[in-house]
Amino acid sequence: MPTLGSRAPTTSVGVLDRSVAIIDAVDAGARSFTAIAEATGLTKPTAHRLINALQTHGLLMHVDGVGYTLGPRFLALASTAVRELPLRQLARPFLEALATSTGESAQLYVRSGDRRICVDAVESDNELRTIVRIGASLPLGKGSAGKVFLAWGPTPTTEDLGDLETALLTTRRRGWADSYGEREEGVASVSAPIFGRNDELLAAISVSGPQARLAGQQAKRYGPALVEAARRIEALLGG
Repeated sequence: MPTLGSRAPTTSVGVLDRSVAIIDAVDAGARSFTAIAEATGLTKPTAHRLINALQTHGLLMHVDGVGYTLGPRFLALASTAVRELPLRQLARPFLEALATSTGESAQLYVRSGDRRICVDAVESDNELRTIVRIGASLPLGKGSAGKVFLAWGPTPTTEDLGDLETALLTTRRRGWADSYGEREEGVASVSAPIFGRNDELLAAISVSGPQARLAGQQAKRYGPALVEAARRIEALLGG
């Protein structure tokens, strides 16, 4: 069986190549030390030395009962990197248009490991409104944007989706997700997926507001509008 290390690109900097191979192995699901060594083809002393170094730099972490996972530094790196992506600039006019047409706040999220990161947001002009700070790291298991990432992306190792299966099936069927008081009491949201050229999930676009205003019938109106905004962003991205 070919190892991850043998498939990965190689450069003249061997220690970097081996470190990236370990990160790729963990990202692909290798959780134990033995599994990482086998997946990368590295000797155990080399794997041990590099894993320790990656942990020191916050690129890997060890979770009791789970094993090795990608470290918290990736959240900060992903948040910084995504600010440079054209996606954020291309989506901005659509966030502004959604905030104007719905009267609610609009957000753009990307996934980072087992979390979702708000990379842009436009606040509602209403005095009573929801506020999600740019850079906020939120769970996948609560909220409509989280359902989008779960419906069209890999299942995180830290989430039990037993109670969400029906909601995810509904999300896939109609193309958008909604939530009511899941992450924060009294707050509702609606989200739709943004896909790339090869149908990979890039982001989720959302509107959120007080549950009293954004109830079932309003969500049914906003869902198709979010899907339309997502399709237009995809067209600008060449999707």
